[in-house]
Amino acid sequence: MTKPLVVLNIVGLTYEMLGERTPHLKRLAEEGFVRPMGTVLPAVTCSAQSTMLTGLLPRDHGVVGNGWYFRDTAEIRFWLQSNHLVKGERVYQTAKQRDPNYTTAKMFWWYNMYAPVEYSVTPRPSYPADGRKVFDSYSQPADLKNKLQEKLGVFPLFKFWGPTANIESSRWIADASIEVMRAQKPTLTLVYLPHLDYNLQRLGVSDSRIDQDISDIDTEAGRLIEAAKEQGAEVLVVSEYAITDVSQPVHINRVLREAGYLQTRHEILGWETLDAGASRAFAVADHQLAHVYVDRMEDLKPVATLLEKTSGIERVLDRQAQEEFGIDHPHAGDLVVIAAPGAWFTYYFWLDDRLAPDYARTVDIHRKPGYDPVELFVDPEIKLPMLKMARRLLQKKLGFRYYMDMISLDAKLVKGSHGRLPAAGHEETEGPVLISSSRKIERDQIAMTDVKEMMLKLQFE
Repeated sequence: MTKPLVVLNIVGLTYEMLGERTPHLKRLAEEGFVRPMGTVLPAVTCSAQSTMLTGLLPRDHGVVGNGWYFRDTAEIRFWLQSNHLVKGERVYQTAKQRDPNYTTAKMFWWYNMYAPVEYSVTPRPSYPADGRKVFDSYSQPADLKNKLQEKLGVFPLFKFWGPTANIESSRWIADASIEVMRAQKPTLTLVYLPHLDYNLQRLGVSDSRIDQDISDIDTEAGRLIEAAKEQGAEVLVVSEYAITDVSQPVHINRVLREAGYLQTRHEILGWETLDAGASRAFAVADHQLAHVYVDRMEDLKPVATLLEKTSGIERVLDRQAQEEFGIDHPHAGDLVVIAAPGAWFTYYFWLDDRLAPDYARTVDIHRKPGYDPVELFVDPEIKLPMLKMARRLLQKKLGFRYYMDMISLDAKLVKGSHGRLPAAGHEETEGPVLISSSRKIERDQIAMTDVKEMMLKLQFE
């Protein structure tokens, strides 16, 4: 008989965090075992999750970051949700071949839409023609979201990302996952708990206020562990990466623009936008890694030399060097750039804040041509920010168009980032972790590519 398994993906959790602040996770580790886990380059959500579920490196599953440049449409696209973007056989597909009765619940893991699973829920706002943004979710079966929202309320998207992101979103996911576990009894339940991502980026790892965040996510993990044990399930806790302290934003696109490689377009409404298709070279910034796409091969070496001399950049990988890290895929940049310790990449391409595009001052994860952690902060220069936010929300509630221009353009606000590989000897603080309720899969060293096989072994052997 196939053993049920619950996998908790606690983003940002490290081996070093386990202790007095995490009594539930510590108890689970004592019952089974715990080890620091190797990661992949880039150490970001979409790449890490795809590796854990397929057992493959980015060169094989194709997910080279949270977003990349689609050369055929000349578009930079982040946070897409279609499962068809992931290549390779996922763990639940392999398991289904072994047990036709095998069922999976995929709760907020990325690339959730159209995944070949029986139950899934992921945030998916609706965008009416009048410009509003209405909170909603996507689920399989289609009515699952309605049943969950009738009981738990609409998923709190403002608590999932942005200046007000906090434990409420992870608590809602935990509640919804427990509901699905008890009602459907899936063979495999995948649960995504993002809470640590927020203040670790806002405050940095060294800030003592992080202790409360660690304690809060342990409480939610404890409820899920208890629900798993009610069903006789094994529990596996994983994380995707560790967040480390940073103090140096690197404006890589501004470097390329000032050197004449990056092209912008001046919009009729008064701001600039990045014109990727017209640029000789531009960067898709993703935390501490950036994909640089170069249009003319004769520019490849000069661009690499320029970036190698840029403060805050540790290494520039051409196609041959990318092979060493398993990121040599057509989706990857012609150059892959790694930030130095303490540094991270912004997507900023404008040279004058007065010409910054309208989305720069908003939470807009799909329109921005790169990842923007400054979305976690309300602009400190706004007087009475809560009053301004309330006014904007009232406009939204009344059905009017509204412009939620609450975000700063000061990248120095960010105190934590990730994406680099851990430094040698620092895996316990700079790398992800794996905790298992069973010693059956215990080993001294664990690569992220091992996770799929370990999950199958917990369930079938």
